[in-house]
Amino acid sequence: MTADPNPATPPDHRRHDIDALRALAFLFVILYHVGMYYVADWPWHLKSPHAAEWLQWPMRVLNLWRMDLVFLISGVSLGFLSRGQGTWALLRSRGLRLMLPLAFGMAVVVPYQAYAQGVANGLVAPGFGAFLLRYLSMAQPWPKQAFDGAEFGITWNHLWYLPYLFTYTALIALTLPLWKSAAGQRVRGAFNGLRGWKLLLLPVLPLLVFTMLLASRFPATHNLVRDFHLHSLYFTMFLYGYWMGVDTGIWKELERLRRVSLALAVAVIAAFIALRAGMKSPLPGLLVDTLRMLYLWLAVATILGHGHRHLNRPWPWLRWANESVYPWYVLHQTLIIVGVTLLAPLALGPVVEPALLIALTLLGCWLLTDGLIRRTNLLRPLFGLKLRRRAPASSAARGQALPQEPGWRSPSPRA
Repeated sequence: MTADPNPATPPDHRRHDIDALRALAFLFVILYHVGMYYVADWPWHLKSPHAAEWLQWPMRVLNLWRMDLVFLISGVSLGFLSRGQGTWALLRSRGLRLMLPLAFGMAVVVPYQAYAQGVANGLVAPGFGAFLLRYLSMAQPWPKQAFDGAEFGITWNHLWYLPYLFTYTALIALTLPLWKSAAGQRVRGAFNGLRGWKLLLLPVLPLLVFTMLLASRFPATHNLVRDFHLHSLYFTMFLYGYWMGVDTGIWKELERLRRVSLALAVAVIAAFIALRAGMKSPLPGLLVDTLRMLYLWLAVATILGHGHRHLNRPWPWLRWANESVYPWYVLHQTLIIVGVTLLAPLALGPVVEPALLIALTLLGCWLLTDGLIRRTNLLRPLFGLKLRRRAPASSAARGQALPQEPGWRSPSPRA
């Protein structure tokens, strides 16, 4: 009998690098959304008088892969979860974990964002209480462009990731027999068997084809039923992650190629920036699309490879981060908006104000999560956390170690 060249991850082995990358990816999301307040010419809910054009390129370099990485990591998580659950169990567990925080967030967390934007646009009267009653009742239409999503009466703003993720999860769950069939396993095996240049180039091809066919016709909207270009990219990356999840060979290969993929990613984005900055006439669409999609995959491959090399260990902060990342994601953008409304009247300038805004956002996320949400069983499911189980009194009485928090030794990284 020959050894499996791509053995699966042992069931009792937790992928610490995936946990760490998830936490770091969402930290980048928070910093990116702070940057959206300050970057010039990019629309957002509120805009700073200190808007800076120089932020556009750093933001663009990050934006070309940040959410694609998040969806790939979420696909990896599903790859672990689906080993022990069937279709309906996956739909129940992920539906509760994703859609309950979405409903709560849209009703409680997001409304202040819509209110602040409406007031800033001069289309909503001051008074958050009156706004909230009208917003939740959905009885009267809002003025056009009062806030993002005003045409629907209610908005999910930054929480769009949750319905997208549930949709992709449901697609995989409903077709589990296909993915577990012999044909599905051959497709998974073919992808996980990519090595060398094939791993760095071939996954780009579907992304490039989708971009060429859909990007110009379906610009990004975060409208679940019409966002076909982003769906094509995000679901493809999610599917890549699902295929990769329990395989060890492809992760070792990404680790082996991490320096090559980094050098290529830097070269590609440098060429992209040079061409965009140096050409007065519009660049050929195929060239731009090729460079963007090539950079996207090379950047993600680099992050995964270096993460597997340097982060796959039980860091002391991982247990805290695993329970904090979901509440921080739900809370952060509203806290940014609150921070903006507090700091903008002080006119602190383009250096002190951004630093304080980042500090206030992170502090608010930490205080609300560690001081309230994680401690309160009533709130935990509303922010995507499992209920905290109380240890039997007899264990403490006998001086035995209390059991670890549920999920810490689970083989399934949290999405």
